[in-house]
Amino acid sequence: MSATNYWLFKSEPDVYSIDDLARDGSTYWEGVRNYQARNFMRDACKVGDLILYYHSNAKPPGVAGLARISGEAYPDPHQFEEDSKYYDPKSSPENPRWLVVDVAFEAKFERLVPLAELKAEEALDGMLVVRRGQRLSIQPVEEHHFAHVCGMAGYRL
Repeated sequence: MSATNYWLFKSEPDVYSIDDLARDGSTYWEGVRNYQARNFMRDACKVGDLILYYHSNAKPPGVAGLARISGEAYPDPHQFEEDSKYYDPKSSPENPRWLVVDVAFEAKFERLVPLAELKAEEALDGMLVVRRGQRLSIQPVEEHHFAHVCGMAGYRL
């Protein structure tokens, strides 16, 4: 088994795009409010893991580039801020519910690989993002699917 895990992280490009990450170099992945996605960050995301950076709620949605995990999970600071849209009154510093991981820019693809193309690729059968109703903002990706998507983008690993 590979020491590296592979992920797909979704972000709306008008909220935080691959270009924003390229500009900033790194950020923490805030605002995850789904327990399964949180558990992936807490239990499985490790420094060095690679990420397909996916633009959701875009026309068209698709994979825009690559990032990597640069820091393991820690409490999302916004869950404690009453004026934040990510505030959770049931969370406390002693018992935080929500986490973030640090992510760093790796590459922007020469072209976005649209969801429609991902769905049309037989080699990507079983990949979570192509499944109907799959809405998780953080999802695991099998290594061969990750490599195939990079190939579709014309990106060499």
